[in-house]
Amino acid sequence: MGLLDNFEKGLERAVNGAFAKTFKSGLQPVEITSALRRELDTKAAVVSRDRILVPNRFTVRLSPTDYERMTGLGDSLIDELTQLVQAHAAAQRYSFAGGIAIELTEQDSLSEGTLEISSVNVKGTVAWTPVLDVNGKRYPITRSRTVIGRGTDADITVDDSSISRKHVEILWDGTRAQVNDLGSTNGALLNGVAVAKAPLPADSVIDIGRTRIVFRVLAQSADVDQFADLRVEGTE
Repeated sequence: MGLLDNFEKGLERAVNGAFAKTFKSGLQPVEITSALRRELDTKAAVVSRDRILVPNRFTVRLSPTDYERMTGLGDSLIDELTQLVQAHAAAQRYSFAGGIAIELTEQDSLSEGTLEISSVNVKGTVAWTPVLDVNGKRYPITRSRTVIGRGTDADITVDDSSISRKHVEILWDGTRAQVNDLGSTNGALLNGVAVAKAPLPADSVIDIGRTRIVFRVLAQSADVDQFADLRVEGTE
């Protein structure tokens, strides 16, 4: 098993572990991730020597019970599933025609613990959505400057006495990110190396005190309003 395969498996375990307390029975989140991976692999189409095209719009149909529990988690589950689809595509060198969109729907004919997936390949605009995972909690980046620290005047306040009131800032210009230490007492690490100011690639890890921050960029669809009219039935 290669490094990328290990990375994908790690993401699957993270998704399953993050929601384990909610899903003690019935369908598990990891079963959705596995089904999405199979859907990508099944629908992969070689269009040239260097390009394998896969679907980018997915409908996941669930039983009423499973649907209620899954949607109760809000946008965080969809974000995690999007990240997993994105990672699997990168590992397999798949290409998308547009941004990724995943929709959960309820289907009365399905029994608890079962699911069906349909997918379609839709050309569209990609919205690069940056997010910060701070100690397991996800924060979308909605401004050009985001300050993280233990002070109440920070944009993201972290309960960690080992970090400064304003410890680091994340700058985002719409396509690229940067991390800057704000003169903190204990400093910051970027992917294990001390940092004062540096570009911030996707999937980078920032450590401040006892707090771990993961920067991710999700390739989401900017055309989700067209989703309902563009479904093609697939296999589970």
